[in-house]
Amino acid sequence: MSRSLKSATTSATGFAADETVATTVRGLLADVRERGDAAVRALSARFDHWEPESFRLSDAQIAELVTSLDPQVVEDIRTVQANVRRFAEAQKASMSEIEVETQPGVFLGQKHVPVQAVGAYVPGGRYPLTASAHMTIVTAKVAGVPRVVACTPPIRGEIPAATIAAMHLAGADEIYVLGGVQAIAAMSIGTETLAPVDMLAGPGNAYVAEAKRQLFGEVGIDLFAGPTEVLVVADHTADPFVVAVDLLSQAEHGPDSPAVLVTTSEDLGNAVLGHIAQILPGMPTGDIAGPAWRDHGQVIVVDDLAEAYRVADGFASEHVQILTEDPREALEQMHAYGALFLGEGTCVSYGDKVIGTNHVLPTRGAARYTGGLWVGMYLRTVTYQEVRDQDASAELGVLCGRAARVELFEGHARSGDVRAAKYAGAQLPWTDHYQRVQA
Repeated sequence: MSRSLKSATTSATGFAADETVATTVRGLLADVRERGDAAVRALSARFDHWEPESFRLSDAQIAELVTSLDPQVVEDIRTVQANVRRFAEAQKASMSEIEVETQPGVFLGQKHVPVQAVGAYVPGGRYPLTASAHMTIVTAKVAGVPRVVACTPPIRGEIPAATIAAMHLAGADEIYVLGGVQAIAAMSIGTETLAPVDMLAGPGNAYVAEAKRQLFGEVGIDLFAGPTEVLVVADHTADPFVVAVDLLSQAEHGPDSPAVLVTTSEDLGNAVLGHIAQILPGMPTGDIAGPAWRDHGQVIVVDDLAEAYRVADGFASEHVQILTEDPREALEQMHAYGALFLGEGTCVSYGDKVIGTNHVLPTRGAARYTGGLWVGMYLRTVTYQEVRDQDASAELGVLCGRAARVELFEGHARSGDVRAAKYAGAQLPWTDHYQRVQA
């Protein structure tokens, strides 16, 4: 039976947007539909105080920004992107294309066809999230997407050079310094100067998330994104200081980011609470992590690890960190999570920033039914069929005729009938066409 040492004061509200946000976004999207580039420019000036001659960066501007960076920053970007690329390539290699002969002369197959144009949104605002460029753009390029449009907002009136470098090195074909709903609208709806994309990827604030929701169907999207989440499963062997640091590392994402500890040890739970109380006052991002921990932090004590895994599955958290004596046990015992981080040597921050798995993951319980962004999301698995044997086609035609008429689909039935008649001489009671031809 579980018991709480610390409870959350508020709970996640699911994916439904605040009505004010939804109404605002609806109006902004309508404006871009009606006025195109003029609306995008006006919205950028209004929200970001940013209206350059061109939102799209030239090759010369990109090169200048990249060379302005410390060479170590550029080398680190290359290293991280190589990690992301290596794992995405392995994922793609695991996706087999098949063709099988299901009966003599009947061939069925599947292919993986890349989306032709993707819009990658890389947030700015509170932090310049260069890692989001790696996750969205590198993965799309590994999938074979021929056109990747990348947008990121200015930060305090400046172009974020490191983010631009990350976009460029990841392989973006077009780079725009443009943020918010106006960027999402321009990429999805299209304007006089920006051709629309087929799919959107990348996180953003509540307005960006709502814009993606409202545009879904008109374009594809990766995920409905909510606040970052972390859940740690720990037993008596865990280091409480490490647990505390790891919980706060994710709480700094936003004031609404849940950070949850599920532990079999009450002593460890109390020790973690003590460490957090000591660490938070001196944390540079404490103005964000503090409210997140105060309002959304939880410490839950359970009787054993079996119960811990059940409780953790109930949260279906975006990130689940396993700090137990045998962390790989969670691979068999847990079922609902965005990503697992096994053992003390592995932390969620590695997944966020450097290790190579994708950090665009399901939140707010969506891990119950979906995984995160991966190379396969940029690929459409499509099928094809070919019947090479006329006898097989005639046999399928007879079967199709019967099956379709059970459902009262006479037109479907007749498509089967004509093949049975043409290839095997079957009668067509609804026409004498083949009888006339043969005569």
